[in-house]
Amino acid sequence: MVKRRCASVLLVSAISPAVVKTWMLLADVTVDVSVLELMGVRLEGVVPAAVLPLTLSVVFYLGPLVYSAVENPDGFTGELRSAFDVPSWLVCLQDAVWLRNQVVAPVTEELVFRGALLPMLIPCTGPTAAIFTAPLFFGVEVFHGHSDVTPAHFHHIIEQRRLGKNHMSDILLMAGVQFLYTTVFGAFTAFIFLRTGHIVGPVLCHSFCNSQGLPDISSALRHPRSAALLCSYLMGVLLFLALLFPLTDPLFYGASPVCSLLAPPASLC
Repeated sequence: MVKRRCASVLLVSAISPAVVKTWMLLADVTVDVSVLELMGVRLEGVVPAAVLPLTLSVVFYLGPLVYSAVENPDGFTGELRSAFDVPSWLVCLQDAVWLRNQVVAPVTEELVFRGALLPMLIPCTGPTAAIFTAPLFFGVEVFHGHSDVTPAHFHHIIEQRRLGKNHMSDILLMAGVQFLYTTVFGAFTAFIFLRTGHIVGPVLCHSFCNSQGLPDISSALRHPRSAALLCSYLMGVLLFLALLFPLTDPLFYGASPVCSLLAPPASLC
């Protein structure tokens, strides 16, 4: 089932450049770059486009990462050792569910919802509106997220109700929280895509966030070291906000092809 769904989304993603090209022809849109470059698949500035947005995501998850280190018997050293444990990575690469969550979903969803959808939205709505509109499609689309039990998107409401595992109020609450989280996350990756002009940053951020899941503040509140943990959560959010614009400065990445669709001035570009 997982492999069949992965194959279907890969097929849909593969035709997304053709969809963008068709839109360009119908809308009489002309740019000086290829369709793939417009969708963020390009080499100029690719290294900072991969490293800096991912750094932002890691900073945001400072609290959960500190919590994991505190819970690890070997502390931060144990966390680093497990992060760079090659045999465990090789095992993961043989797991279809892991590949779906960490590779297939980030690549296909970012290519479609950022790479293909944003270039078509931006000329109509402008950059700011597009950043907050595109994630609404992402929030309700059919995607199996980090957990197979928690409904990541609205189609899971029907699935969970059919299985009868939870009360309807709990299902709706979980779906609402997940929808809010995925929408906010979608706005973040849309912002990254627009500022950098690359799809690699959103893909890596998506994969990292799928690996971490929704930050569990309630566990931190119940922990014996709750004060220190909550401080790390707050520090992560503050650092994220402070670094958001500096680390996504277009000067690091070269001219963003998607910004060529905007009439100047384009403030976010």
